[in-house]
Amino acid sequence: ADLHEDWAMRTGRPLYEALGMSEISTYISSGPTVPTRPGSPGKPQEGRKVAILSETLPGEMFAEIGEPGWLAVHESETGLMLGYWNRPEETERAFRSGWFLTGDRAREDEDGYYWYEGRADDLMNAFGYRVAPEEVERCLIAHPGVSEVAVTSLEMGPGISLITAFVVPAGPDGVDETALAAWAGEHLAEYKRPKAYRFIDTLPRTPSGKIRRKVLV
Repeated sequence: ADLHEDWAMRTGRPLYEALGMSEISTYISSGPTVPTRPGSPGKPQEGRKVAILSETLPGEMFAEIGEPGWLAVHESETGLMLGYWNRPEETERAFRSGWFLTGDRAREDEDGYYWYEGRADDLMNAFGYRVAPEEVERCLIAHPGVSEVAVTSLEMGPGISLITAFVVPAGPDGVDETALAAWAGEHLAEYKRPKAYRFIDTLPRTPSGKIRRKVLV
């Protein structure tokens, strides 16, 4: 969202986005007919069969408006892959009740815009609750002393994992663990708050800029 706003301020033009993957190409986007909303990649493209499935099983098939769930594309979508080459078991796992599970999580607002909530396999387990690292990261990056942050769970012992924040401080003065813990205490439920902080110079990223959480672990 910050990059979008900075771009618009400097150029006077919107920054259109698109969300996609090799299996379907892009399928959610903004554009001239879909005004941008900072932080959202836009709406499902015209003709695309996209939905957010409920994470609760058994239960309702589709998630409620505003409820995070599994981002999915219907198997009848003409742009969707037929399957993974010579991997029938992987193909079978990728589908649920006629829907292809992209592996991403998202939520839909009342106006039909989709909001990305990260990869499903990045979900952390905190005292029996599922916590998305992106939610914790959005909280911590709002602190003025934080330049970048990545959150993941670290196994500290058999059956014990703690939500850990890897923080790149902003400026020479930086920020300390006490200040960040107080900030998190004001903005996050107790079970979502990091229980450990690690201060580093840079975050490990892929060539496309995605955070490599497994490297942090």
